[in-house]
Order: sequence, then C-alpha cells, then structure tokens
Amino acid sequence: MSDETAPAESLPITPAALTAAPGYQVRRLYQAYLAVWVRAVDSTLTGPQFAVLTAVDAAPGRDQRSMASAVALDTSTMADVARRLENRGLITRRTAAEDARRKLLFLTEEGERTLRAANERARALDERLMGPYGPERRDEVMHLLTSLADRWEGLTEEP
Repeated sequence: MSDETAPAESLPITPAALTAAPGYQVRRLYQAYLAVWVRAVDSTLTGPQFAVLTAVDAAPGRDQRSMASAVALDTSTMADVARRLENRGLITRRTAAEDARRKLLFLTEEGERTLRAANERARALDERLMGPYGPERRDEVMHLLTSLADRWEGLTEEP
C-alpha cells in the first residue's frame, strides 16, 4: 500500500478558484499589511485605533457615533476601540451637555505624541508599499482601491 500524503516540506498549491476570487486577494493584502504594520508602525496600536486617533485629531470634540462612520467601524467596535484608547490615556471621552448618551472624543497630550510618532512610521510604510509605482500609477492604484471599497461597502447596504 502506498502512502498518498504529500511530503511535509512541499508547499501547498493555492486552488485557482481562490486565486481568481477578489475577496481572497483582498484578504491576502490585508493579512500582509497587518504583518508589516506590526513590525514597521506599532505593535500595540492597531489600524482601527490609529484611524480613530487620526479622525479625532482632525475633528476634536465630534461624537463617537460620527467618528465610527468616519473610520468605517460599526458603533459597537467603535465603543470598544474608544474605551481601549481611553484606558491607555490616548483620548478622553466627555459626555455631551445636550445629550448624555453622546460621547465626545478628544486627544490627550500622550495621544497627540503617540499619533505623531505612529503617523511618521505609517507614512514611511506607505512609501514602502507604493514605492514600485510612480506618482501617476499610485493615483491609479489608490483610485481603484477606493472604488472597490466604496462599491463593496455599498453591497453591505443592499437587501
């Protein structure tokens, strides 16, 4: 009787049905991005946390719900991210005077320092990621990524 198992050292072949699937390629991109982010930008600040800090810096005092929309997070995930950032001393959440259910977000001094340092590393990572492309090609790639994101987000709203 022959052993029909593949040798342990052989690399698995990705099925064509996967390589032809846009979602699979997006997942590969995202997994690779996360791995590089941890090494190049920050091992303790996640992408969503960085996005929230960036949005709060751009519009201090906006409420948590509108910030969630600005950074493409659902409201429950946003509440968790904001709580973690507050626990780390990077943001403060203040109750809105006119509506106690609304939480207004502000960066702390430590949040500003953390964002500034992470932003420098994130922009350097952007340069590494987009390095092989000239300015015109970068614009084209970003346009394509943005249009895909817009289209796919729109699909989540369809019945």
